[in-house]
Amino acid sequence: MRADLQNEFKTYTGKLHASGLVDDVEPLLGVLDADLCWNAPSKNRIVLEKVFAKLNINALLWARPAEPYRTLIDYLARTSDGTIYPQDTETRTFMHDLPVADQFTAEAIINALHKRKSVIIPGHGIVTFGTVGLEQAYVSFACVCFACFVKFFLDYRRTTKHKHPGRGLQTAFDKACRFLGPPPACDERLRTGPFTAAPQIIAAMEEAGQQVVAQRLVDAFFGNLSFCDGNTLFISQTGSSLDNLRGCIDPCPLDGSSCVSITASSEYPTHRQIIERSDHRAILHGHPKFAVILSMDCDVEGCDDAGDCHRRCSHDRDINGLPVVPGEVGSGPYSLAQTVPQALVANTGVIVYGHGVFTVGQIDFNRPFKNLVEIENNCRQEYFKRL
Repeated sequence: MRADLQNEFKTYTGKLHASGLVDDVEPLLGVLDADLCWNAPSKNRIVLEKVFAKLNINALLWARPAEPYRTLIDYLARTSDGTIYPQDTETRTFMHDLPVADQFTAEAIINALHKRKSVIIPGHGIVTFGTVGLEQAYVSFACVCFACFVKFFLDYRRTTKHKHPGRGLQTAFDKACRFLGPPPACDERLRTGPFTAAPQIIAAMEEAGQQVVAQRLVDAFFGNLSFCDGNTLFISQTGSSLDNLRGCIDPCPLDGSSCVSITASSEYPTHRQIIERSDHRAILHGHPKFAVILSMDCDVEGCDDAGDCHRRCSHDRDINGLPVVPGEVGSGPYSLAQTVPQALVANTGVIVYGHGVFTVGQIDFNRPFKNLVEIENNCRQEYFKRL
């Protein structure tokens, strides 16, 4: 096996462990190069080699997720009708829905992966693939875990509003809660501003991105951040991993004199509007789980916006005084650029329905990062208080 392929296997195995997505069972990674190469021996290779033979893919990932994902994903899968339908933004945008197979066979896996990027097999784990590399398979795996976590805890909250959850759901909930782990922390001070040169800004952005990932406030390659210096907005590129931003930060002139922003984050319009409408210079955007869960916990009955809440909402909502706004990625009439900047004029943080949190600061990323941590911890406490 080539040394670079061994390093790739090591990289993504490390990412899966570091993010808490897998634990005791080593993930199985396969890449089709000149030959089909695997990172480890496994009896499951017999089944998964048939998947490679039938699909136009060059990378595949199988793993049993770590707790609490294992318990809650198995529960959702076993109680589904063959498909899980999360409503968070990541799933709506990238996954649509999550197919479930009733057995770990090549035929069942192939049938699901013909239509979607993942398949869940209760008791066996998750299979995802990539057409250009392991990055895609890793991202899809992380998306499934994130989406199922959000859906499970939101479903439990909604169920207990009206009735007893039933033995199966309650047992799964109690077990999942035992594995939640500690809340995110803000123990280390980040680089302090003001920053006066591009290398300082880029180093501060790289450090902040690493901390957002380390505290599990974002999954896979989602989330973004930026810093404005004069007429230049430094912003993470679309599809970049926040814990590995080297070479993935674009300096975008706000006067439009360059087309660099073509590769910038898809939320560049939102970042630009925040900068132009306030004195904030540092922006962090993460996807902390309990903030996303509570953003979709609404008590309004018979709302005309039901089913379209992620795009528009007729009600002013907040969580402990922090505004909750709708908005889609991009720059259309229902975009985040229409809702988030306005909310940040009078606040240092805002929660987007089903999506995540934006926080801002004036000279560096210390205040935005601290706010992001505090918002998620407050939402976590508020979630259990509402039960």
